[in-house]
Amino acid sequence: MPQQAAGTKERGAGARAAAESHRYQDVLAVTAVTIGLAALVLGWIPATHFFGAVAGVIGLPLALYSQMISATTNERWLNVIGMVSSFMGAAFAVSNGGFSI
Repeated sequence: MPQQAAGTKERGAGARAAAESHRYQDVLAVTAVTIGLAALVLGWIPATHFFGAVAGVIGLPLALYSQMISATTNERWLNVIGMVSSFMGAAFAVSNGGFSI
């Protein structure tokens, strides 16, 4: 019986350590979504097309890298949302003038 109790405590501590070890992936996923949504909004507005194009060009590779190293389903959902919004924001920005100033 004491061995089982000790094993249970170790699994609980391991689960907490595993949850904390995904902090880098979580930050990347949230950053990808944030930049992607910024690209979408900035690309939609014709006056801010340059910044939308830049955000889209930064957000898409960031979301792809974050997807490659993601560990949980929640991170993967955020990465896909970030990828799609970055791509659409860059597409809207290019249709409104792209990288021209």
